[in-house]
Amino acid sequence: MNYKMTTYILGKMFGVEAIIILLPAIVSWIYKEESGYSFLISSAILLFIYICFGRKKPEDTTIYSKDGLIIVSAAWVLWSIFGALPFYISGSIPNYIDAFFETVSGFTATGSTVIEDVSKVPKGINFWRCLTLWIGGMGVLILVMVITSVHDKNSMHLMRAEVPGPELSKLVPKARTTAKILYGMYFALTIIQVVFLLVGGMDLYDSITHAFSTAGTGGFNNRTNSIAFYNSIYIEIVITVFMILFGINFNLYYLFLFKKANNIWKDEEVKAYFIVIIVATICIAMNIFHIYGTVFQSLRYAVFQVASTITTTGFATADFNLWPEFSKCMLLIVGLIGSCAGSTGGGIKVARFLILLKSIRKEIARMLHPKSVSIIKINGKKINEDTIHGVYMYIIAYVFILIISVLIVSLDNFDFATSFSGVLSAINNAGVGISKVGPSGNFSQFSILSKLVLCLDMLIGRLEIFPFLMLLSPNLWRKKF
Repeated sequence: MNYKMTTYILGKMFGVEAIIILLPAIVSWIYKEESGYSFLISSAILLFIYICFGRKKPEDTTIYSKDGLIIVSAAWVLWSIFGALPFYISGSIPNYIDAFFETVSGFTATGSTVIEDVSKVPKGINFWRCLTLWIGGMGVLILVMVITSVHDKNSMHLMRAEVPGPELSKLVPKARTTAKILYGMYFALTIIQVVFLLVGGMDLYDSITHAFSTAGTGGFNNRTNSIAFYNSIYIEIVITVFMILFGINFNLYYLFLFKKANNIWKDEEVKAYFIVIIVATICIAMNIFHIYGTVFQSLRYAVFQVASTITTTGFATADFNLWPEFSKCMLLIVGLIGSCAGSTGGGIKVARFLILLKSIRKEIARMLHPKSVSIIKINGKKINEDTIHGVYMYIIAYVFILIISVLIVSLDNFDFATSFSGVLSAINNAGVGISKVGPSGNFSQFSILSKLVLCLDMLIGRLEIFPFLMLLSPNLWRKKF
């Protein structure tokens, strides 16, 4: 393991965070808020760490695969630890564990909150909340690769450890160029959404913060009743469309723009993604028809909640805690499936479910015809055994972590729906569950132990389980490689 290079990259990350954290300071200055000093203090601390560890580049700049996993896992934890400082210093969130929870929720693009009335939060602080979502959506390491000179030939290990999904392919030969392309498309989609929201009557501040939250699929905003506050069909349509767009693999956008435009419509994962959205919307609309009375209103609320749930964004236009049990269960299942691999959304990912379903079909065929040879293909390409094995191990680890976490959180003695959906929303990076953690609730009522467990689940879910578990392995720190 190259410890010097690992320390150097982490040091540079502190320098990047020191610069980024000045953006909400500017917002605080514009709105003449006293909370702006908290960002300046935090930036000074981060800058000092950068000067100590991130200025002198080591001679050996090699990054191994395991180095990449460690750097990514450590980076998310450290960015969250120091990113919590503005909340704590300003007094917006007086308990540091709560501040840490809020920051982890932001950087992992989860969107769970401990703030009971977000409308009372200073604009600069809320801007930082939403900005953490936008940064975390595409990935903190990818942002650092774009801004800094961390771009040697092995830096692909950083992207492979951070980009969600069972596989990652480079768009172009150089990893840093790939990172620039990804962030370029990400930034462009965000700006386009800001423009559409401005047209719909949102002011500039709300448009930017809501676009950040939509792009990062996290759902933070400055309204207690979320998107329902605006009661605007136009705004709901814009946010619905962009939530769905940010839930699609960004590699496909590159192919759409620069290579074969029809590839995106032939992709099996995208097809399955839209099928789930359509089927879930129709089923829920039928189930809630008696509440809203018209087909249009039923579809209006169903499609928004489905889009928000499958992309794990967490916005809401209705309190689905009041919906029938079938609709709530359907939303939990949709959130479990999640969005496409390589998107900013969370969940297990549609690609993994496709592999699982095809594996089941393959096993049935093998039992019927023991001597037959069948392979699993997606988009006409054979899925290698390592990828299939990785999916199996991911699901097993996911279920194990889910069970253990629910058991620990249940010590708070909330109802099962609250404990289970709270943990599920954390590990899926969904932000919203049902019962006490539904659209009208928050996570402030949980104990410190439960909040730390949920933070761990959010980090594990965002980093696809194994990169973060490696960080907790004692063997990793004892062995040289």
